[in-house]
Amino acid sequence: MYDQATKRIRQHRRQLRVRKKLAGTSERPRLAVFRSLKHIYAQIIDDSAGKTLVAASTAEKDVSSQLKSGGNKQAAELVGKVLGERASQHGIRKVAFDRRHYKYHGRVQALADGARKAGLEF
Repeated sequence: MYDQATKRIRQHRRQLRVRKKLAGTSERPRLAVFRSLKHIYAQIIDDSAGKTLVAASTAEKDVSSQLKSGGNKQAAELVGKVLGERASQHGIRKVAFDRRHYKYHGRVQALADGARKAGLEF
């Protein structure tokens, strides 16, 4: 059986494997996803400047007021739509999708689909 420290090490290795293939630039920033059991967070980051350009999450009051729960696929899709709308207001259309160590499945995929519906291209 793996203990918690071993699990974190394996997750970190997967995250590094994903991150070595992409980086956020000013022309194509990185869309980073973090998911917990209760919420999902997404932000668009310009790694060359070291700045977060746009962010959205189910922990925000205007998003959580539209949801019954923050830890399901409907919530993730709404966060993707909100993030896409905020990105278009800042003139961002193309992003590189950073799924971290998560599989492209379930809530992560729903967030990506919601962002695509809002006009983001990956």
